[in-house]
Amino acid sequence: MIRFILRRLGASLLLLYLVLSAVFFLVHLAPGTPEGLLVGDRRLPPEQQERLRRVYGLDRPLAVQYARWMTATLQGDWGTSFSLQVPVTQAIAGVLPATLLLAAAGLLAEQAMGLALGIAAARRPGSKVDHGIRVVSLLLSSQPIFWLGLVAMLLFTVVWPVLPAGHMRSVGWEDMPPGAQALDLLAHLILPGLILGLSTCGPLARYVRGSLLDVLGQEHIRASRARGLSERRVLWVHALRSSLGPMLQILASSASILLGGAVVAEVVFSWPGLGRLTFNAILGRDYPLILGTTAFSAVMILICTLAADILHALADPRVRERARGA
Repeated sequence: MIRFILRRLGASLLLLYLVLSAVFFLVHLAPGTPEGLLVGDRRLPPEQQERLRRVYGLDRPLAVQYARWMTATLQGDWGTSFSLQVPVTQAIAGVLPATLLLAAAGLLAEQAMGLALGIAAARRPGSKVDHGIRVVSLLLSSQPIFWLGLVAMLLFTVVWPVLPAGHMRSVGWEDMPPGAQALDLLAHLILPGLILGLSTCGPLARYVRGSLLDVLGQEHIRASRARGLSERRVLWVHALRSSLGPMLQILASSASILLGGAVVAEVVFSWPGLGRLTFNAILGRDYPLILGTTAFSAVMILICTLAADILHALADPRVRERARGA
């Protein structure tokens, strides 16, 4: 088991290095320079532009910039944001709670809707309910998040004005009592959380359906039915437990998808999180902030994936046997 964990950890670190290196060269080779965007529409004299390039180290060859950045990153220094003029770690820490809250809401909505749809389809395979859920799942997974978000805002903030259109808080929320502040936050969280969950629950529903249909045909399930257990207990306890191992890996992929979708959702709903911070950094060619948010997101995804692999190995002895034989 230790060898399995070390091998997965080594592969994750190598993948993280490749991702960060690719992002570094992509953002530096993209058109535009940060020093021209820092001063708005004004054009600085050439000598001031050159001074800014020296201050930010942009006058050095790209290979030298890469070596200096990688060395500083390994030492825990992610640099200072060009646009915010604060350390990158401080900028990320300021928006991280909002992103984690939105991702948790999206994950909860995805798991609830995906499991409910997948189980309903597995209970009646080949029926109209099964075909209807399949069509709904395909439609949900094929729609872009920004389109779903705009439609949701049109319906629930214009046609039926029951939820706020965006932002994380209402104006003047500081003066509200604690209970009203919590309700205000919940009201702003419902719409973006549901949209994130809707955009990713389709593949989960199809996977749950297929996994349950495979398990329901196995001998131990038939033996449970022969003992007189109710169909509900067979489905929710025995069949769903047998599918738990592979579903843990679905959770890891869901985390990566939700982080990617949060970039769009936070922009559409003006949610002050990591995705919106990354979007603004890309618009401003803020190299340290782009690389810092990318590195943090990649680390979070790799941690989730590594944890899912370990939990899968603990839940399924066959994975451990293959790890020992490798």
